[in-house]
Amino acid sequence: MRKSLGRVFLTLFIFLHVGLFASAYKWSAYANKKTAYLHEAIHLKYVCSFSDASELYTIEFNPAREYEKFTLKNLRSSEQIVDGKRVNSYEFVAFAKEALEIEFAFEAIMKKTTKESIEDTVIGRDNVQKEDFTKEAIKQKVLRVNIKETNTPLVGDFAVEAKKNEPKVKAYEPYHMEVSIKGVGNFEALKPIEFNIEGVRVFAEEAAQNYKLSEDGLHGEWRQKFAFVAEKDFRVPKIEIEYFSLREQKLQKFVINALDVGVEAGFKKEELLDEEPKSGFEFDYSYLYYMLVFIAGFLAAKIKIKKRVFKKNSNEEFIQKVQEAESLDELMILLVLKDAKKYEKIVMDIEAKKITSLSGVKKKVLYM
Repeated sequence: MRKSLGRVFLTLFIFLHVGLFASAYKWSAYANKKTAYLHEAIHLKYVCSFSDASELYTIEFNPAREYEKFTLKNLRSSEQIVDGKRVNSYEFVAFAKEALEIEFAFEAIMKKTTKESIEDTVIGRDNVQKEDFTKEAIKQKVLRVNIKETNTPLVGDFAVEAKKNEPKVKAYEPYHMEVSIKGVGNFEALKPIEFNIEGVRVFAEEAAQNYKLSEDGLHGEWRQKFAFVAEKDFRVPKIEIEYFSLREQKLQKFVINALDVGVEAGFKKEELLDEEPKSGFEFDYSYLYYMLVFIAGFLAAKIKIKKRVFKKNSNEEFIQKVQEAESLDELMILLVLKDAKKYEKIVMDIEAKKITSLSGVKKKVLYM
């Protein structure tokens, strides 16, 4: 079979430009510090500089993962042509797990298309068994950083703020508080805050984290919301969280002072439902916080529920109160107090506005 004249010329043109296949490259590596504290961000940068545009090369280099002595995260990577020469750069942020000398020793794979592969593609050979690439493993320069102890896992520079309501509520009306920690550091080391206050039900939302990785660590905010429900006055205890300040290079604390909350007489649970909740009942934290947001409205007298005295058993009283409920919110409170587990799906659908018909949900409850 005669070869296409155009293909032959194209093949000769490629082979005559020997420089295309003779690209040279050089790797360099940098760390932004030689000494760092435990859990402090360490910025690493690797650059591959070519002698030309180097279209035939591809690079496999992504060492970001969990290691025994450190965590390595991807920051960014880029490829550009500068003065006709290709430059690839790769940047990472490392966080040491141990106080010792850390060695960052990685390997890149340089893949280059072969002349045979180009010839097979251009000329159109189908029966030649050739590898498409040649591979070369390049060991990167070993970067060493000495890691110093901090005596606390939380490292960085932070500011704390507590958003609080007026410290006065009615009985069984939730008192809300939100703790916000902003700054730069390893937010992932922050643990949920826990309160144990006698006579007070404490409902804690899962901590929300919003941060972005940069050369000096994670920049952002950590937030956690709480609701406290009680019949009598109570005190929210002081919060203290220890951290190592990189700016001051010493241990510091954020402190939120204790707060006394006054509780005024208000609705009693019996006014909503005569049957007391079982003592062994455990609340599911995955959905009860949003219930409390609604309960706050009722127990703050936004919804009036009249007192009634019935000579009926508890189930009959519950059925009648369901039938007389004047809104979905009022009905939701009755369901939560009656059996939060049993009516969990209905309550969640009401909160998500999947249920909008009061009469329809009443029928569903009465037939359960």
